[in-house]
Amino acid sequence: MSILSWIILGLIAGALAKLVVPGDQGGGIFLTMLLGIVGALVGGFIGTALFGWEAVSGIDFRSILIAVAGALIVLFVWGLATRRRG
Repeated sequence: MSILSWIILGLIAGALAKLVVPGDQGGGIFLTMLLGIVGALVGGFIGTALFGWEAVSGIDFRSILIAVAGALIVLFVWGLATRRRG
């Protein structure tokens, strides 16, 4: 899959993950987009390396689900890392 496809998939995944995990993770829309792109990569890595799924070859329903799952993981970790203690 091309870099542009990963970016588009990551943007979609970031937006969907943000809908699932509401709240203030901070950083605004640009950080959400970046975390979505990282999440797409994480989801793709987990799917292929740990579960043995075939590589994502395009933007389809399965690849969006994998990317959203990765983005949820990244958003969760980001929320834990940036949580204010008070």
